[in-house]
Amino acid sequence: MSLMQMEDVRAYYRTEAYGISRSVRAVDGVSLELLENEIYGVAGESSCGKTTLIKVISGTVKPPLRVESGRVDFNFGDFEVDMLKISPEDMRQNVRWKEISYVMQGSMSVLNPVRKISRTFEDIVGTHQGIPDKKAFREQMREHVMRLGLPPDVLTLYPHQLSGGMRQRVAIALATVFHPSLIIADEPTTALDVVVQRGVLHMLKDIQAESANTVLLVTHDLAVHANVADRVGIMYAGRIVEEGPTQTIFQAPRHPYTEHLINSLPVIGDKTVKKSLGGAPPNLADPPSGCRFHPRCPLAMDRCRTEMPEMIMLSERHRVACHLVEEGRA
Repeated sequence: MSLMQMEDVRAYYRTEAYGISRSVRAVDGVSLELLENEIYGVAGESSCGKTTLIKVISGTVKPPLRVESGRVDFNFGDFEVDMLKISPEDMRQNVRWKEISYVMQGSMSVLNPVRKISRTFEDIVGTHQGIPDKKAFREQMREHVMRLGLPPDVLTLYPHQLSGGMRQRVAIALATVFHPSLIIADEPTTALDVVVQRGVLHMLKDIQAESANTVLLVTHDLAVHANVADRVGIMYAGRIVEEGPTQTIFQAPRHPYTEHLINSLPVIGDKTVKKSLGGAPPNLADPPSGCRFHPRCPLAMDRCRTEMPEMIMLSERHRVACHLVEEGRA
């Protein structure tokens, strides 16, 4: 069953200085669906629009970012909402943290350095539902962190007394305190060593399996998606260029950009030299005409330089936007 339907969303950063107007097309015609009880991964290089996509989905759009067109409809079971039209008060009372929570990149930026972890829990829960009985609440928080594999003593500590991995686990515990329908995880393993990364990812998977909620996992690390995600969307220059089940994306990628991303992954025992993809993502204030990947694509045709490819369905859940695939050349 569908949790969220996004239709042809265009979100631009619009600025004006010294009489010069500038628009950065960070999200430019994105349509996607999030299903209940799944982990959906969004992958792509930096500056491809992943963070802006999160802002639109989570309803945290603020100037200079503006949504020019499209819809973002959520079905939370008890009620439905268009995230682009919801009032700030309804958002605070009914959606934020209760239905949609956010595991931000860099846990030290999330946790207040001068407040103990228990006080941070109190701040969040008190803001959204109140705390009539503090003693009972502290016991609930103790049970919550223990259920997630954290020692109960973590509640008595300050953020600087925790390791990076422990802080990230605390951030996940904060994001799941209301058992939300959607957890947005923005680069949750950044700056963590591989052993700690594994622990954090296992924690996310266990929470998702236990609560049967949806996780939107955004990271440039394709290895993380390979181990965690049920479906993956590949984003390039503000657009989704390929989407499908994780196994399909990794075993049979159809878009040239997806192939380059996957081929860049290290493989145990493989000593061949990896070919890098030349260039960089385009300036989204002045994107190239046609397919936005064509300046870097070794297979680009004349058509790619002038026509924007439409998304075509290859199977029930696998879709791609590429002229080569449409013409049967890839």
